[in-house]
Amino acid sequence: MSQHAELQRKTLRTLTVAQIGAGVGTAGTVAAGSLLVASITGSEELAGLAQTFSVLGAAALALPLARLTAHSGRRSALSFGYAAGVLGSVLAIFGGIHANIFLMLAGSFLVGSASASAYQARFAAIDLAEESHRAKNLSYVVWGSTIGAVTGPNLMQPAGDIAERLGFPRLVGPYLISAVTLTFASLIIFYFLKPDPYITALGEGKSYEAGKKNVKEALVHIRQKPLALFAIISIAIGHVVMVSVMVMTPVHMAHVDVSLRIIGLVISVHVIGMYAFSPVVGSISDRLGQIKTIQIGLVILFLSAVISGTAAADDVPKLGIGLFLLGLGWSFTLIAGSALLSSSVDPVLKTSSQGASDLVMNLSGAAGGAAAGIIISSLTYGWLCAFSAIPVIALAIWSGRFRKS
Repeated sequence: MSQHAELQRKTLRTLTVAQIGAGVGTAGTVAAGSLLVASITGSEELAGLAQTFSVLGAAALALPLARLTAHSGRRSALSFGYAAGVLGSVLAIFGGIHANIFLMLAGSFLVGSASASAYQARFAAIDLAEESHRAKNLSYVVWGSTIGAVTGPNLMQPAGDIAERLGFPRLVGPYLISAVTLTFASLIIFYFLKPDPYITALGEGKSYEAGKKNVKEALVHIRQKPLALFAIISIAIGHVVMVSVMVMTPVHMAHVDVSLRIIGLVISVHVIGMYAFSPVVGSISDRLGQIKTIQIGLVILFLSAVISGTAAADDVPKLGIGLFLLGLGWSFTLIAGSALLSSSVDPVLKTSSQGASDLVMNLSGAAGGAAAGIIISSLTYGWLCAFSAIPVIALAIWSGRFRKS
């Protein structure tokens, strides 16, 4: 118990501290990115592009980070992803200052790489975990994002004040904050994630050299395993619903000139739902099983779509409840789906399957963010929420096939 348990505790502490910085860096730019793109282009239809490019960046980095993990360990991969996010923040700042949409979207793309690191950190938490506590250990790292992610959106107003004092547009303020906090996250991982959990697990025979298997092999393998396929689709649907509704909520609220402070508050409540209850969700998953936990998440996502979709743009309490449930439902599908995927694939394909999972999840989120902008510009926010409920219902029906699993 001793050395192994202590190493696992140290790994969880390091990952959690880094997640605080990453949470501030990425969550604070969500609402600001959408509003900044709308401001630069003068088009609400294009507002979703900031989050779309961010999610595309996370998708693009998912596989390189998995390969880097296979060759050099979690420490190199995670610190590199956060460092790329710092560069993205700088590009977004220049894009905002010069009203250059290309720089802004390039910055959003690279900020997404920090999200890729944050997502892969959850798998780093289970490299050395015992099977019976897999979901719970994974959930601790997801929970680590709570402090930073809740703080990030609430810094929109003071960050805007700082930007204004520097002579910059107010909406680049959150990117100034993210440049600092992502630097912090990268340095924490680089200097303190030692010994590397993945490399240590290799030595103990608990993990396998993912470099020998690529993502195509992993996806073929997943398609042949019904539980693994259900797991990866659950993760993807939870993410696409969360991204599409969340990214358009600030635009919906801005229709009636709701202040940045109030928009930031609603996004913070959403982020609390995403992360704050992660350990509880992990315990539920370990006790009830991953399938039942995913089903609970789907019910919560459906309720979120109904509540959010029927809320007026200035109905802050109702939107807050809807967005909180949106985050909570995402937490259920992500944590239980990730644990189910890890336990459903062959060990030799585990790390490449994790990379494939993040790729599919983020590509789905990118598509959802782009589609959300089109839907809200041609229809309404209510219709967006209604459309988001369709894949949730379909997945819930499919989950009935696994009720005995």
